[in-house]
Amino acid sequence: MKVYGIPNCNTVKKATDWLKANNVAYEFQDFKRLGVSETKLEEWDAKAGYEKFWNKQGLTWKQLDPEVKESIKTKADTLKLLQQKTSMIKRPVIEDGDFLFFGFDENVYKENLIK
Repeated sequence: MKVYGIPNCNTVKKATDWLKANNVAYEFQDFKRLGVSETKLEEWDAKAGYEKFWNKQGLTWKQLDPEVKESIKTKADTLKLLQQKTSMIKRPVIEDGDFLFFGFDENVYKENLIK
């Protein structure tokens, strides 16, 4: 299982604490240090749709220049922006086989990650 996120994000901390408490092994990829590939974003888009992981509620989006926001018109524009500004990806991203989830929801984790 792989967890993508930013280590100091409160939601990522909640999720990784939950995973540790439930003895769920995972590999962590730090968006800030390692980024995320265009291929991975396209994969997530194909599985869930980019709207599902594009966080327009966070500070990074809200603090963008209006011209930049208005320039985002297509899926390709959005994925390019998300690759450049990974803090606009809803966190954490959990990948476990066919299971793909964005964010933290204890009930969803219980149903899908405890074997």
